[in-house]
Amino acid sequence: MGGVRMRGNKEFLKGQQAKFKSAFANILEIPPDIALNLPRITMLGNLQLNIENHKGIMEYTENKIRIMVARGYLDIEGSNLVLRNVQLDEILINGEI
Repeated sequence: MGGVRMRGNKEFLKGQQAKFKSAFANILEIPPDIALNLPRITMLGNLQLNIENHKGIMEYTENKIRIMVARGYLDIEGSNLVLRNVQLDEILINGEI
């Protein structure tokens, strides 16, 4: 069937809700990361990563960090990874990413 996929009512409603939130944010000129509960990710070179609006840490090793976000998770891989600043809504990661 190629790219055709049947969606249930719940998935349809979630899609409609996301479209409404996006349109509402555009009208009010609210940044999409705030309105849609999306993470804001800032990377400085390959040595530092700042993640705002996260939902928690799922996995933490020297070579891999997995962070929960609103729509799934974010995998960060590298070497000598260290959590430098962990706050309720922000994480700073140092290392070779």
